[in-house]
Amino acid sequence: MSSNAIDSAEFPTNSPHESSAQTQGVQTSDQIDLNLKTLAARLQESSLKKQLQAIRDLAALGEKGDRILIDFVRHQLATQQSKNASTEAHSLPTAAHGSAYQHLYQADSSAAKAFIAEAAHGVLAPVSAQGIDYSDLQILLVKQAYQLADQLTMQKLCELAGESAVKRKWVYFTEVSQFPTADLQTLDTLWGIYSEDKFGWSKQRELWLRLGQDWVRLWTQLAWKTDNAWTRYPNEFIWDLSAPIGHLPLSNQLRGVRMMDSLLSHPAWTH
Repeated sequence: MSSNAIDSAEFPTNSPHESSAQTQGVQTSDQIDLNLKTLAARLQESSLKKQLQAIRDLAALGEKGDRILIDFVRHQLATQQSKNASTEAHSLPTAAHGSAYQHLYQADSSAAKAFIAEAAHGVLAPVSAQGIDYSDLQILLVKQAYQLADQLTMQKLCELAGESAVKRKWVYFTEVSQFPTADLQTLDTLWGIYSEDKFGWSKQRELWLRLGQDWVRLWTQLAWKTDNAWTRYPNEFIWDLSAPIGHLPLSNQLRGVRMMDSLLSHPAWTH
């Protein structure tokens, strides 16, 4: 037997344990890659529930998962920039894009931080027929600071209504019909995409119509009223995603139903 053969036999380069570990390492890497591809494919599902679960699963995988979420959001931003968002509904971001962005906004990975620095405005390019800036509202919703976002939404409605409404800090129901469709749709879209599609006037309108436009039943469904007692502001309202569908944004229902009726009957929801 040659000395080389003896050396090889007596001093193997890989122990059985090392070989097993290396093999296991390759398998684990393959499994991770397959999992990433599977989750990336689920982001394209038509089911929002499946998309949101995929986002949560990708978020748990660190930077590799973040990079897939970045591609998902970046593609949407590119699509939005190439279309007229005010007329092309398919160019608008969805609640899945909003949820992915919210995760990236909070993520610690270098890839996520670099992306947020690049796209610090959020996933929607807001449209306003009156030149109103909705960027501050968008960031509050990204952060899920829903109580502050609710207060700011009323301020924006006052801005839409005019200087008198800004001074009085609330809106007459007669002023609502003059609100531009583009602005109401922008505000509603912002609430929807950053709430997993739970909040917004369009959601409230869906419930209202489903309940036969019964206001008493609507207040209960929205958790604005319980056992004939109005929900007390602010502590009894729910300022997170555990709230029922349509719970936010709020409206001063104590003034009666005219404001809400005007808002939910606005042409914005049928265009």
